[in-house]
Amino acid sequence: MTKTLNAQIIDCQPFQDQKPGTSGLRKSVSAFKVPHYLETFVQSIMDTIGGGQGKTLVLGGDGRYFNREAIQIILKIAAANGVAVVKVGKHGILSTPATSAVIRKYKAFGGIILSASHNPGGPNGDFGVKYNVESGGPAPEKVTEAIYATSKTITQYRILNAPNVDIDNVGTHELGNTKVEIIDSVSDYLELLESLFDFAKIGTMLTSGKFRMCFDAMHAVTGPYGKAIFVDTLGAPPDSVRAEVPLEDFGGGHPDPNLTYAHELVEIMFAKNAPDFGAASDGDGDRNMILGSNFFVTPSDSLAIMAANYKLIPGYASGISGVARSMPTSAAVDRVAKNLGIPCYETPTGWKFFGNLMDAGRVTLCGEESFGTGSNHVREKDGIWAVLFWLNILAATGKSVEAIVKDHWRTYGRNFYARHDYENVVTEKAHALFDRLHELLPSLVGKEYGNRKISLTDDFSYTDPVDKSVSKNQGIRIIFDDDARIVFRLSGTGTKGATLRLYVESYETDEARLHLDAQEALSDLITTADEIAEIRKHTGMDRPSVIT
Repeated sequence: MTKTLNAQIIDCQPFQDQKPGTSGLRKSVSAFKVPHYLETFVQSIMDTIGGGQGKTLVLGGDGRYFNREAIQIILKIAAANGVAVVKVGKHGILSTPATSAVIRKYKAFGGIILSASHNPGGPNGDFGVKYNVESGGPAPEKVTEAIYATSKTITQYRILNAPNVDIDNVGTHELGNTKVEIIDSVSDYLELLESLFDFAKIGTMLTSGKFRMCFDAMHAVTGPYGKAIFVDTLGAPPDSVRAEVPLEDFGGGHPDPNLTYAHELVEIMFAKNAPDFGAASDGDGDRNMILGSNFFVTPSDSLAIMAANYKLIPGYASGISGVARSMPTSAAVDRVAKNLGIPCYETPTGWKFFGNLMDAGRVTLCGEESFGTGSNHVREKDGIWAVLFWLNILAATGKSVEAIVKDHWRTYGRNFYARHDYENVVTEKAHALFDRLHELLPSLVGKEYGNRKISLTDDFSYTDPVDKSVSKNQGIRIIFDDDARIVFRLSGTGTKGATLRLYVESYETDEARLHLDAQEALSDLITTADEIAEIRKHTGMDRPSVIT
């Protein structure tokens, strides 16, 4: 590559729709391929962080359609902006938690992650760009708001006129005055995980011939990680990892690890002679679904069980400082925290809120009901980490997944929990539903539905205990006198229409009822939620798109 800096300054018109959401800027591929669209957003990032002079950045993505082209564009913009070093995952592949790990290990200034997470890929799918800060976590709101403000007024971007960089082989290249280092996508991340978990004990279990696992990478980013970690390092049979080759369109699937979209894994795990343990991860590798033989573990229970069993994990055995969950996540982990005598924080949805708590040393483990769990080892949720945590618990106890969960319920009681997603709702109708709910809230307190009485209604607001920032309108809560809850949120992670999310939860200690199906146990609350919000009337849908 040439050392001569041949930067071009390109005039452009600002775009007015580049407001990052909870996980960066997500749009359709076609939107990102509009001339200057990606370039102006990346330049807005560069301008917001004070330019690239002398900085080290990390760059990678989940391998979805447009990933490789976007990496070449971003490298040339980084070079034109004076970035000193860019570390790029081989083939352009770098999972979101691995990116966080690399940022932290090499003390990089930040990183750019190319992903739309669990959204579909391909030419007609979605794409996304997210900026992570030096802690390895998603940029806080003050940074994303500054990027957005810049994107609305930007008139020029800088880009190097140079050939593309070979990103398919580990090595170092020079792009203008910028050093581009193509790194192994797995090694730094694997090194971190080996410091946390008992790989010897897990490996013994996986090679014993008595334990079978099935990890479904859903043709997304965790395929190479799953093969390198579970098969090559821990010794699991090669067929323990399926759909391991990352594909630009995720094989035509929807890389969201839940009971609906990971149906092939579900069929395997609920068949006769099913494996002992099953798991799936999403497009960019930060989410996880955990299954036992003919048994599903809710993400809320998974977080609680991790907290209750932390002493079995070498990297956490010395103690955990606290736990945190997003507001819509069930209160199962709250009960564990109370028993352990550690704080439990309830935050809005969005990993950046956990990042502040972890940076301040207030929490060690955290999680969201949307299939995300993690710890302070990085500043992102982490799918492979969660799988290893469960494998370590299984190896240490010798129990089945189902036995571990049911033992937990007998000890702590069970938080019956369900989430209903109504996807692609006409945006105006979704907002009309919420506007009506806001008007109703004050009048609902004291009303009785069945044998329950509403004791509190609000739109959740959070004051960050670290930086004192306030986040309002984070979800409508309807809380009953027996601590049952109904929660409504509009999701910010989709690109088409609006997604209405309904969360319902009730707590049960009667051992005779602990094993009920969650939808059955929550049927009265689900009916009440529809009665209050008139979901069917506003959405025009008879049933949710996805139930988890």
